[in-house]
Amino acid sequence: MIELGKERLTLDLYAKIVREKEKVFLSEETKTCVRASRRIVEGIIDEKRVVYGINTGFGKLSDHRISETDIDKLQLNLLMSHACGLGDVFSEAVVRGMLTLRIKSLIQGNSGIRLETVEKMIEYLNNDIIPVVYEQGSLGASGDLVPLAHMALPLIGKGEVFYQGERMETLDALEKAGVEPIDALHAKEGLALINGTQAMTAVAALSVYDAFYLMDVANKNVALVMEALEGIIDAFDARVQDVRQQSGQIVVANRIRSLLEGSKNITKQGTVRVQDAYSIRCVPQVHGATLDTLYFVRDIVEKEMNAVTDNPLIFDNGDAISAGNFHGQPVALVMDYLAIAMSEIANISERRLERLVNPQLSEGLPAFLVEKKGLNSGFMIVQYAAASLVSENKVLAHPASVDSIPSSANQEDHVSMGTIAARKASKIIGHVQEVLALELFTVAQALDFRGLDGMSEKLRSIYDCVRSEVPHIGQDCVMQPYMRSVSNMIAARKI
Repeated sequence: MIELGKERLTLDLYAKIVREKEKVFLSEETKTCVRASRRIVEGIIDEKRVVYGINTGFGKLSDHRISETDIDKLQLNLLMSHACGLGDVFSEAVVRGMLTLRIKSLIQGNSGIRLETVEKMIEYLNNDIIPVVYEQGSLGASGDLVPLAHMALPLIGKGEVFYQGERMETLDALEKAGVEPIDALHAKEGLALINGTQAMTAVAALSVYDAFYLMDVANKNVALVMEALEGIIDAFDARVQDVRQQSGQIVVANRIRSLLEGSKNITKQGTVRVQDAYSIRCVPQVHGATLDTLYFVRDIVEKEMNAVTDNPLIFDNGDAISAGNFHGQPVALVMDYLAIAMSEIANISERRLERLVNPQLSEGLPAFLVEKKGLNSGFMIVQYAAASLVSENKVLAHPASVDSIPSSANQEDHVSMGTIAARKASKIIGHVQEVLALELFTVAQALDFRGLDGMSEKLRSIYDCVRSEVPHIGQDCVMQPYMRSVSNMIAARKI
């Protein structure tokens, strides 16, 4: 089990919770912190102090004072009125991430939520009762109000959930699981549940986690292509990278040199040709720049994973400060940055794929990597498929964060669109996986023609892994199942 307390939540721990379904718990110290914060909220009510979201309306309606008899009803109304989701639903992993990150935010003692409510969220998470949450509807400021409202509804027995692989009404799932909903929401609890950046951050965290792995796959693909095309190793010389001083570039070049250690297929400049095309020669510079981007993005996203993004914020001295920690601008900007950086990994991968199938560029390999060309089209349309995804990525890479539409009668007059940015980045990363799979599928075929005897031991193991599920293509066949197999191997982190 993983403690969701004072310790920093990392991408690796996050992945264990949301993908491997590791259970979570709270320490007694953390529980004490939550109870202390709740007592401050109860004191505000007793003292009849006017505090946003506790005894006022929301957004533009914050000037409306709510009577003590309606304070609990206010929180229920908030969840129901804000559950306006649209489009497809988030994956269960993303929603598990939303629950995890919201719990992490709430237990830091600045939200004033009841411990019972937090423990109910943990009970749902540990029992894999996962709310149905729609992807669209968030502006990314005032928090991810719409998706978080859908996340919170099942806590009070409303809405829908996924349970044991089925989508069903919450009360039906709770009956099957032997779990009870909470009796009611009390002062500030509805607002505490939905005012934050946990939808965009849940998507962002998985995207960054996957992007790091795909970067390693991309570097392995480069080394395999160099084996197939008798690539020139000189451009990866450590001295070349050192004088540029870019850390990502140095890491990438080191990695590719390590992968190619012992290869008899690679060449030195001037032996076969003077220099390689940019899609091979400039890989340290291109992949390295994306790797540096990932380091930067990871730092911002991990900070957000551990942040308190509630409003108002409750402090130990009794202050309740209404501010703007719910604004998703940090996540919005880095998700747009990630989208652009990862699009480039697909761009350059597709260019290497083209070199493998194009007889004018493939250093003696057969046209489209197939015998009896003309009768057979071979890998011709594999390149088309990659090109289509690369082109779509260029559309998706347009930044979302430069847009803003005022809401709540212009009270909330600048929003981040961070959830849109995160969703776009996630889709691009999915496309990158597919393009890299197509390149890997193609280079395995190219290596069959070039010959396997001279390959480095590390790269031969990758080739053998691909060939364990995907055969050499001797004549035209339906390619899509093999393409899917390689993509699934990458998704399962077998490469």
